Amino acid sequence: MKLLRATAITLVSLFFSLPIVWLFAASFKTNIQVTDPSVGLFFPPTLANFQAIFRDGEILKSLLNSLIVGVVSTALSAVIAVPGAWAVGRFRMRRTGSLVLIARIVPAISLLVPWYYLFAQAGLVGSYTVLILSHMFVSVPLILWIMISFFEDLPIELEEAGRIDGLSAFGAFWRIALPLAAPGTATACLLAFVSSWNNFMFALIFSNEDTKTAPVALFNFISYASTDWGGLMAAATLMTLPVVLVAVLGQKYIVTGLTAGATKG
Repeated sequence: MKLLRATAITLVSLFFSLPIVWLFAASFKTNIQVTDPSVGLFFPPTLANFQAIFRDGEILKSLLNSLIVGVVSTALSAVIAVPGAWAVGRFRMRRTGSLVLIARIVPAISLLVPWYYLFAQAGLVGSYTVLILSHMFVSVPLILWIMISFFEDLPIELEEAGRIDGLSAFGAFWRIALPLAAPGTATACLLAFVSSWNNFMFALIFSNEDTKTAPVALFNFISYASTDWGGLMAAATLMTLPVVLVAVLGQKYIVTGLTAGATKG
């Protein structure tokens, strides 16, 4: 049974990691080698793709833009969503929770036209502000919806004891509930950051040459006449590394956060 389980885990891991391995290998290939099926994982590597994108500097600037937008939008979303999730979970505000679910379901693409008109009238198109606000539309409901279950599962007696000792309602949240919900907060923020980092649609519409993020910069490697496969794979590798690093460093919190509250007893 253990052998069967180990074999199944190995096969699934290989299946899901193969695209990442192929992407990393292709970043060291020439355009001809990338499109040649006979060239596998063993070939004479070249650093020309990385040298070209570093020399151009555009992908590095776009990665910095993605980092700025991702960190700021996640931080602001957490400031709004975590206290809101505590209020919804602690006071059983079911209607508010339903509204949050609706906000998660509404397709973001349906809001692009009215958003673009409003932001254009305000002169914000092309700025970091519009990118951060648009990403928060996804991050706030995501963090709030994840955190509601965490606060619902926390024993209310702990906060009541704090209230007896003189804490206000917000004080009980800040000193008792929030530290206990730290794994959930870390999980929600990590998922929100990854969502912001990978967001393509909002950045494509609302950014300009100075504020475009990494997904938009990757799109520029594809043209009508040809595709720079080597440069695209190298840039995609650079874009993937921060997300992989975040996932590895935050694995403990992600696993703990996603499993906490799964059972009630």
